[in-house]
Amino acid sequence: MISYEGRNRHTVNFLKTIYFDRPEWDICHVSLMPATWAKYREELEEVVLAHPRVFPGYKRPEKGFGHAADPLYQPGRHTDCWGTVWDNIEPGLSSMPVEYPLEDWSNVADYTPPDPMTDDAFGPRREWAQIKRQLDDARKRGDLATGGGLRHGFMYMKLYYLRGFENLMTDMAADDPRLSPLIAMVETYNSAVIRQYLELGAEYMTFGDDLGLQDALPMSPAMWRRFVKPSYERMFAPCREADVPIYLHTDGHVLEIIPDLIEAGVRVLNPQIRANGLDGLQRMAKGKVALNQDLDRQLFPFATPAEIEDHIGEVFEGLKMEEGGLMLTAECEPDVPLENIDAICAAFERICNLPAAAES
Repeated sequence: MISYEGRNRHTVNFLKTIYFDRPEWDICHVSLMPATWAKYREELEEVVLAHPRVFPGYKRPEKGFGHAADPLYQPGRHTDCWGTVWDNIEPGLSSMPVEYPLEDWSNVADYTPPDPMTDDAFGPRREWAQIKRQLDDARKRGDLATGGGLRHGFMYMKLYYLRGFENLMTDMAADDPRLSPLIAMVETYNSAVIRQYLELGAEYMTFGDDLGLQDALPMSPAMWRRFVKPSYERMFAPCREADVPIYLHTDGHVLEIIPDLIEAGVRVLNPQIRANGLDGLQRMAKGKVALNQDLDRQLFPFATPAEIEDHIGEVFEGLKMEEGGLMLTAECEPDVPLENIDAICAAFERICNLPAAAES
């Protein structure tokens, strides 16, 4: 367990939340996509400035509203270090993979995977000495030294970024012997990055891998445990051994494998409410793993402000525990009306007991 000593107030509250140690307030976050900023611009900034407790320390972006440094949020086609080609038709929202380097197994013979020590997704990895300085500086500020270094879709999704989704499902169903070396290749890259972050002093590790579909897993739980879980267990083993908490973002329906994710070492899970249902999350996750609960993005564009407030209140009351273990997050795409973004912020302020902006 990470010590609270020397930590700032927000870090202590976060640690108390994930350790079920009665936090001072309930953490909430409103994520505004670059495309949302590009659409609303100053109008959205007015909403942000009206809710300083939700957006403490807000500063206008230096490069303008809607700027996205990530290539996947920029228009056009982009090839990552694994050879996957991505296409973006909506600047400010993410791309989709459209070409897969190992779609044909015959390409494996001449394929060279990226080097985890030097290759990041779309260019050279930052110098490890620079990453260490950032981790050290975070601790000096009383923050958590947070590591990651692996892009969203780091394991399961990476397999179909290389093979294509239908091919990967067929590989698993047929128990293709060529699949195991592919899994090992991706796992080896990931494990090297994870170990390096831990060696440099990371205290908290964050990952993202969308394991579910809208209302089911893409494979049976038994197949997931056979082909995916062992990699999760091996990759996360150094974190478990060092007692470094793991955060996992995962979209889609994952109810049946939440116990497996906990076994693998996940301490903070970021599941979607619509795909898993409040009842399902109460049954499978409440009190068993800290939740950064993703609220209903498919509701936000169409609901009234009153309906949004009711939704947030229902989820909060359904998953809240006095001991902690609950955070709320609301991602807002450009189809969410400004008044609904304002309603989300107002609901967070009403239910989360947020500290005054001057105390942040």
